[in-house]
Amino acid sequence: MRPRPPSPAWPRPWGRPRRERKPEMSPKEDALDFDPPCPADWSFFQERCMACGMCSAACPVAGIDGFDPRKVVRLAFLGRIEPLVEARWPWICTLCGKCEALCPMGVEIADLVRRVRSRRERDRVPGILHKGLAAALETGNNLRLPREDYLFILEDVASEIREEEGFEGFEVAVDRKGARLLTTIHNKLVNTHTEDLKHWWKIFHAAGERWTVSSEHWEGTSWGYFTGDDEAMKVMAGRILRQMEALEIDTLLWPE
Repeated sequence: MRPRPPSPAWPRPWGRPRRERKPEMSPKEDALDFDPPCPADWSFFQERCMACGMCSAACPVAGIDGFDPRKVVRLAFLGRIEPLVEARWPWICTLCGKCEALCPMGVEIADLVRRVRSRRERDRVPGILHKGLAAALETGNNLRLPREDYLFILEDVASEIREEEGFEGFEVAVDRKGARLLTTIHNKLVNTHTEDLKHWWKIFHAAGERWTVSSEHWEGTSWGYFTGDDEAMKVMAGRILRQMEALEIDTLLWPE
């Protein structure tokens, strides 16, 4: 068998010569040695996109109202930030991250979508997200559920668990100081999916876990994340941290 000839050298993208790498350059800045016409803080590896379509194939909402993850990446790469911010379809994204998981080039698509959303004026964020976040900041949960109603629901679920064999002594722990584990609660679990609370609580009971939930600021869904509002995220995360400190708890379970 004849020896295989050496592979030819791949040409540089767009025919540009390689720049000398500066010591302070990050891997993102040197990814393809190309200066995309977009803001410096918009480096999500969008210049790596090969338009293979894996992101679109994985996306559960691709095609709805013209949404395509590749559009987001391509417009960001071309520096078309304002059309992205004004478009409706970036808000269709669920931020599930499946596109990132399958992208062979490591483009950070979900983070890019969050950055797009962060540029939208807060009063122009789609209604349910804007209202839910405002409710969480004002009341501690997205539903504006009063504390008394919330505690009633927790005890009601606990009473149903006690009716099951092996859980006769079950008690829901609220604001238990010195517990090992603090768990947040998704708002739907005290609204339409109370049955799902039982799964976690039964595991805690069977394992003999020292756990608790908070009576205030118990919301486990940070709509600040989904709307690209980093300041709101800090507020909501800070509330949970302060609860952990007040209750002397060092472990957080965030099921959301």
